[in-house]
Amino acid sequence: MDKKLYTLIVHSENIAGLLNQITAVFTRRQINIESLNVSASSIKGVHKYTITTLATQDIIEKVVKQIDKKIDVLQAHYFTDDEIYFHEIALYKVSTPDFQSNPKASKVIRKYSARIVEVNEVFCIVEKNGMSEDITALYDELKGLGCILQFVRSGRVAITTSCFERVNEYLSMREEKYARTRNEKNEQ
Repeated sequence: MDKKLYTLIVHSENIAGLLNQITAVFTRRQINIESLNVSASSIKGVHKYTITTLATQDIIEKVVKQIDKKIDVLQAHYFTDDEIYFHEIALYKVSTPDFQSNPKASKVIRKYSARIVEVNEVFCIVEKNGMSEDITALYDELKGLGCILQFVRSGRVAITTSCFERVNEYLSMREEKYARTRNEKNEQ
């Protein structure tokens, strides 16, 4: 079976320990998490987990079902790269003297549409937003020029290409159900 990269998007309430529960699903199945990003979502009190992993479709479906069953998880879905828009961010700390002495370095920065966000006598900080392949390629070229001091990259951030957010529909339905239940109790 062919493994491919999937992106899981999990919406949950902001509950301590939930990240541990989610990663345990991967650990039990001996599946490696390639990247993980957790942040507040646009909905108050709801957090969004963006997880990438290499798996078969059968395995990813089982993982998502297990995650979706967690009590504090609102919804979990998986996506292929053509169903989402995604980016990463990377920071490269380069030696200022090495960077300035090599004219190829600034050409490389421009080639990848990166930008310099900090400069001092010792180091420069270069920032690159974009696709994973471009971030890696820029790192490789800067490393080849011998000026890299440090490098860090984020996990993937992603949004679906559909016109709606599934969790919004879920929350609306949940709120309507809650309101009906409350009205029924008030009528009794």
